[in-house]
Amino acid sequence: MKLEVNPTRMELLKLKKRLVLAQRGHKLLKDKQDELMKRLLEAISEIRSLRQRVETELTKVNKRFLFAVAGMSRNAVEESFLLPGMKVTVEVERTYLMNVRIPIFKCLTEGKIHCYGFVDTSGELDASLVHLEKILKDLFELAAKEKTIELLADEIEKTRRRVNALEYVLIPNIEDTIRYITMKLAEIERSDLSRLMRVKEIVRAH
Repeated sequence: MKLEVNPTRMELLKLKKRLVLAQRGHKLLKDKQDELMKRLLEAISEIRSLRQRVETELTKVNKRFLFAVAGMSRNAVEESFLLPGMKVTVEVERTYLMNVRIPIFKCLTEGKIHCYGFVDTSGELDASLVHLEKILKDLFELAAKEKTIELLADEIEKTRRRVNALEYVLIPNIEDTIRYITMKLAEIERSDLSRLMRVKEIVRAH
């Protein structure tokens, strides 16, 4: 579909420059899309082992905690966690990957995770909390990587839409308009030439 412009040489020159810019922009965005896809696949590959490790450890924590709770009274469980002994702080930093602002989570801990006496609790409860403490940093790292994957996927989708808009809409429209103006100018030139030849014939006849 051609653009609504006047069929003049000035507009033709402008459109040719615009076409060059659009084609250059399309190439840059296409390269960006390919690189983003490569980084996304790398991030997915890296996260698999981390996710598997975290899920395995969380399963162990859950099993040991359930086993511990099964041998304790409800009041004893509630009293054990009434006063938490560890403070967990998350620091969020930002960095850029292919112009995508991605998070880096830092896990800072203070105090001890065991916040209860050992008289009325089981060893399984201790073990479950020790396992939980060990995987805290991995949990935050996994969260940051998953957020990175989500942000990369969003950027790929945005870039893909821009690439498609240039490739299937803007560039074809500019090319159609350039062809239309070129044909129109050629038609005007032929018309002017015919008119000039008729004028010459009239002058010669007199």
